[in-house]
Amino acid sequence: MVTEAQHVTAAVRAHKAASAAVGFAKKNVVMVIALIAATVTSIIVPVDESYAGYFDLKTLTCLFCVLAVVCALRDINFFYMLAHRVVALFKNARMSVLALVYITFIGSMLIANDMALLTFLPLGYLVLSTTGKQKYMAFTFIMQNIAANLGGMLTPFGNPQNLYLYTKFGIPTGEFMSIMAPPFVLSVAMITACCFIFVKPEPLSVEDGHDNVDPRRAALYLVLFALAIAIVFRGIPYWIGLIVIPIVLFFADRHALTEVDYPLLLTFVFFFIFSGNMARIGVVRDFFSMLLDKSTLLFSTLSCQFISNVPSAILLSQFTSDYADLLVGVNVGGVGSLIASLASLITFREYVKHNPGKALKYVAEFSLFNFAFLAVLVGFEFLIKAL
Repeated sequence: MVTEAQHVTAAVRAHKAASAAVGFAKKNVVMVIALIAATVTSIIVPVDESYAGYFDLKTLTCLFCVLAVVCALRDINFFYMLAHRVVALFKNARMSVLALVYITFIGSMLIANDMALLTFLPLGYLVLSTTGKQKYMAFTFIMQNIAANLGGMLTPFGNPQNLYLYTKFGIPTGEFMSIMAPPFVLSVAMITACCFIFVKPEPLSVEDGHDNVDPRRAALYLVLFALAIAIVFRGIPYWIGLIVIPIVLFFADRHALTEVDYPLLLTFVFFFIFSGNMARIGVVRDFFSMLLDKSTLLFSTLSCQFISNVPSAILLSQFTSDYADLLVGVNVGGVGSLIASLASLITFREYVKHNPGKALKYVAEFSLFNFAFLAVLVGFEFLIKAL
């Protein structure tokens, strides 16, 4: 016979489970939307043998390997130590903020934009809060966010959508970087100018870092990172990384395997299903093909503002062969609205966590800077095409 106490216990457990589910959904809104989109289109296009061709296994493998190794490096405070020592070299607010932004910029080229933000946003908060420069917090977070989205555009593994398009279209590495070099250089100039204009050279004291990094583990993880990058650049078959990296981390740092951003991987899986199904719906295929024939650059940039850059890249790649304009569009389109990039949602979440009650002010400032960057970059690209 079930007692009242057991009823209460069951109700508490159910409430906790529901709260956990809601919390997970709020934290991974894009993944949930992708799941809903995949489910709805699966009703329109029933599951069949063609679904197997939707998934780009190399993209998923490369993304997993890079994320896993980065988590291992984070676990030994490698990036924190590196960044802290660089920032400690500068003695005023302007140069320290610029260093934080540049570190995020460079980090996004090496460890992907979302991981760069998860790694370096806490450092930005620490530096500004411990030196009494909280007034620069929103600006610094916004510039770090823009730097992460635009810094990652230069390399095939800097942004998730880059990795997908680089693999899908088989873009030569040299051509990839030549396509993205002009907006990349302009982005560096704009970010640098903003930091000089909006941050004063006020005296700033940053304590030296005291974090010790195990040199043997650091060397091991850097070798694994080199392996992951070699896979991205097609130097090593992707299945080797899928075997070697998880096995090594299982014995060296199991925690890193649990910290991988699996919702991001699932987001890719769901959008593969969604985009694959959309491409098989005649009316949809004709509509998107018509829009992209008019201007792949413009419509891919606009698409990012409403459904984010990763799903835009996956979806629109089904309807155009103009990978150059698509590549530029889904990269510069990562700035603009708060949902234009998954990385922007990460930054918003981190800022609000440290500054409750300032969300609206942050969104207003974020939108001002981001849409200004977007307008200049898109205008610049159209100018290049016209010349």
